[in-house]
Amino acid sequence: MNNKGKKALPTLAFSLLMLMTFGNLGTSMAFALQSSNMGRIFQTLGADPTKLGYFFILPPLAGMIVQPLVGYFSDRTWIPKLGRRLPYLIIGTVVAVIVMCLLPNSGSFGFKTSTALWFGAVSILFMDLSSNMSMQPYKMMISDMVNDKQKDTAWSWQTIWGNIGSVAADLFPFFLTWVGVSNIAAKGALPNSVKISFYLGAFILVISSVFTIMKVDEYDPETYAKYHGLSKDDKINENFFTIVKKAPKVFWTLGVVEFFAWAAFQYLTTYGTGAIAQNIWHASNPASAGYQAAGNWFGVLSAIEVGVAIIWGLVLTKLNDKIRKPAYSFGMLMGALGFWGLSVAPTKFLSVVAFIGIGIFWVTINSIPFTILTNALDGKHDGTYLGLFNCWICLPQIVASVVSSLLFQVFGNSFSHMILVSGILCLIGAFAVYIVKETSVEKGDIE
Repeated sequence: MNNKGKKALPTLAFSLLMLMTFGNLGTSMAFALQSSNMGRIFQTLGADPTKLGYFFILPPLAGMIVQPLVGYFSDRTWIPKLGRRLPYLIIGTVVAVIVMCLLPNSGSFGFKTSTALWFGAVSILFMDLSSNMSMQPYKMMISDMVNDKQKDTAWSWQTIWGNIGSVAADLFPFFLTWVGVSNIAAKGALPNSVKISFYLGAFILVISSVFTIMKVDEYDPETYAKYHGLSKDDKINENFFTIVKKAPKVFWTLGVVEFFAWAAFQYLTTYGTGAIAQNIWHASNPASAGYQAAGNWFGVLSAIEVGVAIIWGLVLTKLNDKIRKPAYSFGMLMGALGFWGLSVAPTKFLSVVAFIGIGIFWVTINSIPFTILTNALDGKHDGTYLGLFNCWICLPQIVASVVSSLLFQVFGNSFSHMILVSGILCLIGAFAVYIVKETSVEKGDIE
């Protein structure tokens, strides 16, 4: 590498940072519709609550496979007029839109319960495969094109746009019900409020993706090499094992923190609706009006979560090397308090207070770790490392889902107690932040 390993990335116009991150709005909308409605969908289709966690294994497993592959192959891709990352965005978007139209109809094709559950599970798998494929390019373009001084801003806006998409998606069922769309359906089928929400999300995913594809020009191979200080002798043909072996230390220490963070969030996705139904509506039957109302309220709370995340994300754009890690730890601590609050909240108001903490936690784990990681990357395998880093998001979700059935029974088949487990995991993660040592290739740091 030239220039003693230092990058020479230019300072980008703020408008370009916005264009580069804007498409994440639609992709995050797809993920939000999936995550906020999965528990509701599978329980409505007839899933056993004690086995509910198993249905949540496929999405993170898909992410562990797809994102590293997208990173690995896009590092080696260049298509004139499209670039290296955008072709994967296009493919992922097309598949995601198709699946988003199929998933909410899992119970409407006349299948018996077991078949409907399998159809829903496979639909979730393909939705996550395609959503991961369309999301990963947005992360990689930041690493490719943004210098260290602007990365906190870029990653924060990446999350802000995503949160705007998420808040809209989370509110869709509630708003549609409010304007008169049916929020109840025949046994085993999903209400129109959920179906139409997915159709709207698919439409917006197309619009936002096209906007980024049309407005952002990636660096051609020569320009990329120049800005990253690469020479013709720098090889990018190393295999996965070699690349993993050479990963910067921060890749592994961040993984420890992310393990606790994402295991905690997995239980919110799986058991959040049930906990709210139990604590506030005192309902346990997924077919009851109270449970479906709790499902809508979980969407509202998720919207509040991302609304808080948008505001806190603006604060995180002002971070620097001295306060980045304390801010990371603080976000994890707020998550711990938020999950504990949700596990005991008997009223709507207190559930809102709990989700304020969860919102701070959410934007923290989606921005700060990526700034720390990309600062430590040298430009040769950035896409691959970002893809591999997704394993630290997916693996804890898989582990959490695998042990969920046992934990659910150990804690008295209580949805609320599972949310309390999330709080404990976040508290551990808040202390684990301090094993992370930040480095910057641009500043010449060498591990």
